[in-house]
Amino acid sequence: MSLAQEFREFAMKGNVMDLAVGVIIGGAFGKIVSSLVENVLMPFIGLFMGGIDFSKLAVKIGSAELKYGAFIQSVIDFVIIAFCIFLMIKALNSLKKPAPSAAPAPPAASEIYLKEIRDALVKK
Repeated sequence: MSLAQEFREFAMKGNVMDLAVGVIIGGAFGKIVSSLVENVLMPFIGLFMGGIDFSKLAVKIGSAELKYGAFIQSVIDFVIIAFCIFLMIKALNSLKKPAPSAAPAPPAASEIYLKEIRDALVKK
């Protein structure tokens, strides 16, 4: 089998295609959540904290500027995305059918013999 055929077979597997779709949808979802946090939530939170603009929060150390406001926004992005993924996985797990409980194992031959002996003793 040639390298091209092996690659084509690998690329067309269902898992690879599902992963590609998931990455694309995840990227789009991340942009939506980032926009929600940056343009809706953070101004709202900043308003309640005395008009703070989180995107402008920074500390200057020498010539470097540490933009911790942007970091706070990224953390909130992450928390929202992680919570949404948690809810999706929880919903998917509730849709799955529970696995049938394992049937009890058949009794061992020694157990059968012991029961026969017990029954014979009870009859006497």
